[in-house]
Amino acid sequence: MKPNRPEKLRNCLHDYAESIGNLLVEAFHYIALFAIGGITAWAGTMAALEMLAKGTASIDDILLLFIYLELGAMVGIYFKTNHMPVRFLIYVAITALTRLMISDISHHNDPNMGVVYVSGAILLLALAVLVVRYASTHYPSIKPSSNKVADESHEGTEPN
Repeated sequence: MKPNRPEKLRNCLHDYAESIGNLLVEAFHYIALFAIGGITAWAGTMAALEMLAKGTASIDDILLLFIYLELGAMVGIYFKTNHMPVRFLIYVAITALTRLMISDISHHNDPNMGVVYVSGAILLLALAVLVVRYASTHYPSIKPSSNKVADESHEGTEPN
């Protein structure tokens, strides 16, 4: 059965609107990634300059730089692959909690139950990384490709 003229026009308009929508979404995607990447680089640079200005760097400062490094790596991987490795978000959370715990102990010099709670949260996040790694290795969402760079950046195709 041949489609009639109004149906052809509707299909043509639908295809045109879909391509315009895809273009706008992709443009927003790249603008947002450049903004997030730029702001992350700027924040990391400012933190490093502050450390240089005061002439010393504490463990808190170094862990903050690691957080910026992980955020930058996430942006880079997302930019290259359009896939966000959940593990990177968990690594940022682990680093942030470690920074919180070290800061709390070094400033208050009084380990209390808060340290146990934060340590438990870090342990749970570490177990979450283990579960995500196991699940992505044994139940990949995409089929492995021959491209080594793509393989290493996708959750479901990472080597053990």
